[in-house]
Amino acid sequence: MSRAWNSAPATGSSVSHICIISDGKPGHLNQSLGLAGALQALRPQLQVDIRTPLRGTQLMRALLGRRHDVVPQPALLIGAGHGTHLSLLALHRATGAPAVVLMRPSLPLGWFDLCLIPEHDRPPERGNVIRTQGALNRMRPAAKASGFGLILLGGPSKHYHWDDAQILAQLHELLERDPRHWRVVTSRRTPRSLQTALAAIEAIELVLPEQTDADWLPAQLGVAECCWVSADSVSMIYEALSAGCAVGLLELAPVSDSRVARGLASLVQRGQLTALAQWSGRPLSAPAQGFNEADRCARLLQERFKL
Repeated sequence: MSRAWNSAPATGSSVSHICIISDGKPGHLNQSLGLAGALQALRPQLQVDIRTPLRGTQLMRALLGRRHDVVPQPALLIGAGHGTHLSLLALHRATGAPAVVLMRPSLPLGWFDLCLIPEHDRPPERGNVIRTQGALNRMRPAAKASGFGLILLGGPSKHYHWDDAQILAQLHELLERDPRHWRVVTSRRTPRSLQTALAAIEAIELVLPEQTDADWLPAQLGVAECCWVSADSVSMIYEALSAGCAVGLLELAPVSDSRVARGLASLVQRGQLTALAQWSGRPLSAPAQGFNEADRCARLLQERFKL
């Protein structure tokens, strides 16, 4: 849980720590924790302190460089989400710690020490910009369970035209061509009409969102050999890749040539993601080079900032 700035830090002053500024959105915090965890794997003595954004006079004092109660001195400041930007810059001014933003910021890029920006956002070539494949996350591979596969289904989104019939047709094709223990996981966006149709399919194990908690899916992805994901569930595709799964794409028609659609097309072109229409029917293979953007970025940060 994030702590306000009037509460005492959890670490002692002799221990270096990473200060995450969290806007309270789970997806943004997941990105920051993914990078922080990868840095801890490289340097185990680093500790992580999660804070809410500065407010009011706290923010103004920090922007003026007058904040002196950040104890211990952070080794690094990390934030994702527009609501973290001013706090990152203010704390950088007050402490001198590098400010790293995990997105294309709404403020000028040059104001941050480092910007980690998904390549589908078309970031410019700059010395303080690192292009990433998708958003960072906390997923890590585990020992894979032979014969176990996941199918992750989303629902209507602003980037893709949702079609129950199209998804069901692809699902039946998949079940026919690759019989195994399939666990189909729906989301809160999945239409009830599709959930009803899925419940009638005896060849699958259906899991509804109310049957899971925050730790359930990461554990499932860690052990799944392969994972097919509907195109609208972009974050799940990158998490499945990071978990070491062989990942397939259940296709939907894109609303437009959006940055999200371009990102998935790039993954398919590189052979990191297999569209069902291009699938040979043989078992999918995970990317030969692996896929761990959090670890790659952590190593670049360690070198750049001498962490």
